[in-house]
Amino acid sequence: MRPLEGITVVSLEHAIAAPFATRQLADLGARVIKVERPVVGDFARNYDTRARGLSSHFVWTNRSKESLCLDLKDPEQLAILKKLILEKADVVVQNLAPGAASRMGLGFPALHVIKPSLIVCDISGYGVGGTYEQKKAYDLLIQSEAGFVSTTGSPNDMAKAGISIADIAAGMYAYTNILAALIERDKTKSDAASLGMGRHIDLSMLEAMTEWMGFPLYYALDGQSPPPRAGASHATIFPYGSFDVGHAVDAPATLMLGLQNEREWQIFCEQVLLQPLLAVDSRFDTNPKRSAARAALRSEIDAVFAHLTADQVVARLEAAGIANAQVRDMAALWAHPQLAAREAWTTVGSSAGDLPALWPVGRRNAADSRMDAVPAIGEHTYKILTELGVRF
Repeated sequence: MRPLEGITVVSLEHAIAAPFATRQLADLGARVIKVERPVVGDFARNYDTRARGLSSHFVWTNRSKESLCLDLKDPEQLAILKKLILEKADVVVQNLAPGAASRMGLGFPALHVIKPSLIVCDISGYGVGGTYEQKKAYDLLIQSEAGFVSTTGSPNDMAKAGISIADIAAGMYAYTNILAALIERDKTKSDAASLGMGRHIDLSMLEAMTEWMGFPLYYALDGQSPPPRAGASHATIFPYGSFDVGHAVDAPATLMLGLQNEREWQIFCEQVLLQPLLAVDSRFDTNPKRSAARAALRSEIDAVFAHLTADQVVARLEAAGIANAQVRDMAALWAHPQLAAREAWTTVGSSAGDLPALWPVGRRNAADSRMDAVPAIGEHTYKILTELGVRF
């Protein structure tokens, strides 16, 4: 039995943060009913057509859900949603525009009165209260407000993350807070017939992203300078980051490597660079010195790596026990040998046919994880309304 079987989640969701949270609840066996606008549905359905005609974002965050189309501006259809929540829901998740759920009578205070056991998770850009409450919040904007963009990129150019990292952070904290609330609800049962007490989760993307900024925040505590933007390198450790190899032997490639301590620095010089005297060079004999003299040290490393292929450098790094990685593109990630060895891939159904999908992290079999199809718009409307005894 999957951990969340018997739990029903009703989600008024769009884009990434809420759908990512509820998809993971579905992975664990919860029934997730996704409420969508008629005809157009979740606007993330139309971001692109790269997944065999379907949206890449939508396929990623919406498998194993049921799609219910309701026009919530219609009082009768809004009443159907309230009936669904009252009769079926354990959890309600929403990331509508600020205040929209409350105006429809779907805020926590109103729902708690009629169903005290209900867990309500509100996801917004900035949270309730403060002058930013009504401010529009997209992933890039939150990356900027949380200081992430200021720490990312090269010394001359800032950069955002290549994925929706603020949405993902919010989705992960929504997911874990909902799991905690379900445990808490179970602990508050007064007797066998009791459902326990629900909880309101007020989750902001800004706070989720700020939590992830803990290292640069404390690094710059009390007005100290923030960590410098270092591209693919580490802001304070060197050698650590990307290095070119093979240019002198017509086999150019890029590798990532990272040294963590003085012992590894000595081994790196002796076994990888084959230059043991470099380890005690007064310019480079401590990490702060190496970090300050990056250009000079990189020249020393490049002079060696230029005459070696990527395989030769990796062989030396592995033999020396130095952490390293290849820089893979998406095609190489789909074909990653370690993911294949661990049988990390499965398939899910969709209106475009079967699509490859990663098993939920840590749960690589059908007994542990639910991996149902990505729903078409309104695919389950008739089924759900029939359950509720609603005539249409």
